[in-house]
Amino acid sequence: MPWLWRALLLLSRVLVPMMCRLRVTGAVPAGLRRGPLILAANHVGPVDPIVMAAACHRAGLAPRFMATGGLFDAPIAGAALRASGHLRVDRNTDRVADALPAAAAALRAGSVVLVYPEGRIGLDPWMWPERGKTGVARMAALSGAPVLAVAQWGTHEVLPYTTPARLIRSILSTLVRRPVVHVHFGDLVDLSGLTGSPGARAMRATDRIIQALTDTLAPLRPTEPRLPHHVDPTRPVDLSRTRR
Repeated sequence: MPWLWRALLLLSRVLVPMMCRLRVTGAVPAGLRRGPLILAANHVGPVDPIVMAAACHRAGLAPRFMATGGLFDAPIAGAALRASGHLRVDRNTDRVADALPAAAAALRAGSVVLVYPEGRIGLDPWMWPERGKTGVARMAALSGAPVLAVAQWGTHEVLPYTTPARLIRSILSTLVRRPVVHVHFGDLVDLSGLTGSPGARAMRATDRIIQALTDTLAPLRPTEPRLPHHVDPTRPVDLSRTRR
């Protein structure tokens, strides 16, 4: 693991407690902590990667993140992402197809890869996992790596959707409030017995992954089955990918 990523993981353990009260539950089987393993997480806010880094470090994991290509082009963050060995996803470009074989190769080499199957911060108004993209299922099929569901809840209270707009004000607010954030490492997703064409199998596997995420998330929000208690007014609503 690159030395810079080791340092950033440690730094996340320092920064995250300043912003929130992190509660990590569940466990990853010891035999899978060094990979190959796909961590499939729901995406609820812009601070998710920092929180997930701290939670993974606490769980004994050092995953490579799949991140949008725009972050890799940023002057400082991009250099840190590249040096840390994370994986670039150039959405809406001709290079987006490069992400899948690169991730599969990393998994075959024994990496743990963390990915958000929804492909974006979810815009479901009830904040349940949206219909997923098939990338995670295809990664699993190409590499043979197992998929483990990881649910998080509460990061939407740490920083608003529009971050980095009004970043200083948002950080000062969260330093005062320090909301509770839960991360739960759930179960391996059963992807056996899928039939049909490769595309059909990928779609069915994606449905199973998103359902596993939903099942893992439900116990983290027992009093919020419908609308969350905290509603971010800056967060847009998109019903086009809401699961029925």
